Amino acid sequence: MDSLTPLPLAVSLLGAAGLTALRGVLGRRVFELAAVAVSAAVALLLAALLVASIEAPIVYWFGDWTPVDGVALGISFVIEPLGAALATLAAVLVTASFVFTWRFFDNAEHLFHVLMLVFLAGMVGFALTGDLFTLFVFFELMSVSAFSLAGYKTEEEGSLQGALNFAVTNSIGAFLILAGIGLLYGRTGALNLAQLGEALAGAPPDGLVITSFVFLVTGYLVKAAAVPFHFWLADAYATAPTSVCVLFAGVLSELGLYAVARVYWTVFDGAFAGHLPALRAIVIGLGTLTALVGAAMCFPQRHIKRLLAFATVSHVGLLLIGVGIFTPTALAGTFIYIVTDGLVKASLFFCTGILLHRLASVDELGCDGLGAVMPLTRVLFVLGGLGVAGLYPFGTYLGKSLIEDEAAVLGYPWVTGVFIAASVVTAGAVLRVAARVFWGVGPGDAYDIKSEAEGDEVQPEGSRGGSGSTPASMWAMAALLIAAAFVSGLIPQLAGRVEVAAEHFVDRRAYADLVLAGVPPPEVGLPPAESSFKGALIGLASAVAAGMIAAAGLWHMRLPRTITRGATALLGPPFARLRALHSGHVGDYVAWLTVGVAVLGGLMAVMMG
Repeated sequence: MDSLTPLPLAVSLLGAAGLTALRGVLGRRVFELAAVAVSAAVALLLAALLVASIEAPIVYWFGDWTPVDGVALGISFVIEPLGAALATLAAVLVTASFVFTWRFFDNAEHLFHVLMLVFLAGMVGFALTGDLFTLFVFFELMSVSAFSLAGYKTEEEGSLQGALNFAVTNSIGAFLILAGIGLLYGRTGALNLAQLGEALAGAPPDGLVITSFVFLVTGYLVKAAAVPFHFWLADAYATAPTSVCVLFAGVLSELGLYAVARVYWTVFDGAFAGHLPALRAIVIGLGTLTALVGAAMCFPQRHIKRLLAFATVSHVGLLLIGVGIFTPTALAGTFIYIVTDGLVKASLFFCTGILLHRLASVDELGCDGLGAVMPLTRVLFVLGGLGVAGLYPFGTYLGKSLIEDEAAVLGYPWVTGVFIAASVVTAGAVLRVAARVFWGVGPGDAYDIKSEAEGDEVQPEGSRGGSGSTPASMWAMAALLIAAAFVSGLIPQLAGRVEVAAEHFVDRRAYADLVLAGVPPPEVGLPPAESSFKGALIGLASAVAAGMIAAAGLWHMRLPRTITRGATALLGPPFARLRALHSGHVGDYVAWLTVGVAVLGGLMAVMMG
């Protein structure tokens, strides 16, 4: 099995190179089929590695440069279940995106498929590498291909603006990561994650270590789109091709959070162990801010892709809370939520792509009632909204309940309220769109609190924009992904198995022994199955509340005038200020990024110094 370890990366890159070389030889359909075959092969290879890693983690040293006396000079891939699951999710979503664009995306010339495969290679390497600098290299590979894909529709001004905002802010994040790596390398002389963790363990963190942590974490949080590093996200989502948005929402932001968890547990856990309560408070606070800001910006949107973008920001906040609890159980819930929410969001974006293909618009008001001719898409969109709410048996309910229960144990019972609020508001926005677009419910007017940001106008992505039919390749992908998310909550012992993987993930000592000495990690028994009735009940209540929120959004003008006036007076000014912050100007976004780095660094210095 070790010999398979480098193949997913190699197949992705060689496939991209081969398709580039053969673009003038292969016909378009053969070219597209070859791209699907490459990404599907990568998905199968990663699935095989995922299954093998459940039995025992795999460490692969390129060139057979194994460590000597605990010193690692070579570059390694460390295959463990959580990272392998994220890489597999990325490959599955790339394959689904290729199938979704099959036979309708006339502008998808060879560059689109090549860039998607390079993007896949970056995501796979990012999820599997055991080296901090190689993590940066794959971060950059992901970023460059993502920038190009976000601005793929070069004929549209908004597309280039969204890609520019994306590129500038994420490039600054990359500089921060590189600075953090430089500080750590200067202190330890090491780049291997396990060796770095060994070098820093046992000594209290000084200013250099804290600064390096802040630089690394903020760089990854820019990619994750946590507040206040999130401003690029909605601009990029609004103008990028739908099949690209599937990857951005389904796995790209989640990889940023994965990097935060991986770097903390393998590098900084030993140094920060005595300051964990302070660090926990900081990260949970940042996650809460992200969840609430994302939800607040999500509901007023009328541009469906922007609405889903801010829903993604909100759920990144929930995931960040899960990471910030810093326990194996919460981490297990976070990864369950990452995968299942990624499937739900991907399905919703595919449904949005179908709307754009059939109606040539993704404006909620402009599509009022026009989706009635798409009954299957209507069902899938509603199911997506219920998945966002965390309704049983969607796996999202299971991930949320694990995080909420662990937060309550550690003295953060109010986290449950944050999860409910964010889930209800974002799911309510999705269900409101479904009711208006597919059933024509509600008056065809704008909301009291509007959000019509620049770049909202998009062009049909397919050759048959405004078509009277939906290709099976489009709705099938949305259906398969939402079905996978739906049944995931029914998998026996899913929570226990992921918790075992999380126990290994957070064991820095065992990770170092595995990577540097080849010592297998100790066995962790499968925890007893526990009833998740409370989580299922909260999910049901959230779904009902989301329906009520959707109804309020549709029929707010029929509410008593005193209520509407009071709500407008109370919520209007803060929403207007919040919207004004999302100006679309990259200089403003860079300023907020700088403020975020300074505030996070200051909090770390005060609470951990």
